[in-house]
Amino acid sequence: MFLNSIYTFCDIAEDWQLGFQDPATNTVEGMIFFHDYLLIFIVAIGIFVFYFLYRILVQFNHVTHSVSEKFTHSSLLEIVWTILPAVVLIFIAVPSFTLLYSLDELIDPEVTLKVVGHQWYWSYEFTDLLEGRTSIQNGFSIDSYILSTSDLIANESPLRLLEVDQKIHLPINTHIRLLVTSADVLHSWAVPSFGIKIDACPGRLSQGSLFIKREGVFYGQCSEICGVNHGFMPIVIRVVAPDRYEYAMHYNYPDID
Repeated sequence: MFLNSIYTFCDIAEDWQLGFQDPATNTVEGMIFFHDYLLIFIVAIGIFVFYFLYRILVQFNHVTHSVSEKFTHSSLLEIVWTILPAVVLIFIAVPSFTLLYSLDELIDPEVTLKVVGHQWYWSYEFTDLLEGRTSIQNGFSIDSYILSTSDLIANESPLRLLEVDQKIHLPINTHIRLLVTSADVLHSWAVPSFGIKIDACPGRLSQGSLFIKREGVFYGQCSEICGVNHGFMPIVIRVVAPDRYEYAMHYNYPDID
């Protein structure tokens, strides 16, 4: 019963899905808000532009105006169509900068997860695992490989190309630091429900942050064309409450101290 309560929810793209996946972090909530906010301007500008195109086609054609009129400049019109787009850009820029800077916010983390991309699987190293709140010692790592079709049948899982043999476990309501790099070629560690997409570059350590707000099982994939098996690098993360985190870690990784 306890394990079922850990693995109940599943956040994954659905067939013919057009919108976003359900947000699990403040970052995704901000992205969805900004998306909806931009749609207001897009729809308004689209209606305005197409209305004027329609008026031009109707009023200025060879039937209604067989002889072209003399064109004169309008200083007022030029001022308006210069200032108005600038004002619109200001209204768009302010919330976009707020969201952009929030993505770079790094608070003293309680959990550090290092992600290393390989051809073609992921390696994870855990450190700073809720220090002082669990008995787990720092410094263990795992490799995460895609499950083959035969393993999917054995586990009765319908998620082809998305299931892995070793899933990552993270706690909710915890500041998590992500360190992402690559051992060979370019990769990209991306989980849509977290609003996270960090490039894994050889010889470079990229950093990101997570603050997950709800429990569940979240899926992602490598988002960089990294080679012939690019489509076979899935990411699966199980998120549990902090008071059940130590049990979940020991249950799934029995070799850790």
